[in-house]
Amino acid sequence: MPKLKDDAPITTSKRGGKVDAATAELVEARGDSLVGRSVTINRPSAELFAYWRDFANLPSFMENVVRVERLDDRRSHWVVKAPAGKTVEWDAAITEEREGETIAWASEEGADVPNSGRVDFRHAGARGTVVSVAILYDPPAGLIGKVVAKLFQREPAIQARRDLRRFKQLMETGEIATAARTRRDLEEEKN
Repeated sequence: MPKLKDDAPITTSKRGGKVDAATAELVEARGDSLVGRSVTINRPSAELFAYWRDFANLPSFMENVVRVERLDDRRSHWVVKAPAGKTVEWDAAITEEREGETIAWASEEGADVPNSGRVDFRHAGARGTVVSVAILYDPPAGLIGKVVAKLFQREPAIQARRDLRRFKQLMETGEIATAARTRRDLEEEKN
């Protein structure tokens, strides 16, 4: 009988040893907490890849990303919201890139939050593209920091799910639906 191939994202695969296998796939492992999420988006992979690869676009759908500044073709500087109104920063370098398919990165030495990861864009036929994100990170203050981040909804596992949902909305409809009332909404109601 032929051996079946498990092509599920590494973080959702049923095969054993997920963290070890995921670490091997992340090109350069920085961190020990693994987060992985996937979403199918009804757009071509080349379009999704191009939008994501322009890192200045990431704050448009990543709620906790304040800004990403391009340092050169392979490096960028990240500023991200942390619990209690604080921010964390790091420089990251692309460690692997395949046009339209994969972007992998690793934080450089001295990062407030050491991390590495990859985003894969896999053709899904008439359904569009499966976008899978896997992130390894070391939470500030270890386990206590992870618990605090979770309480403040700043924990990467929570954010990855929300960010991918917003990315899907943005790419499929051109906007992100929200129930949050903005200052402009409140001002319009007063008039």
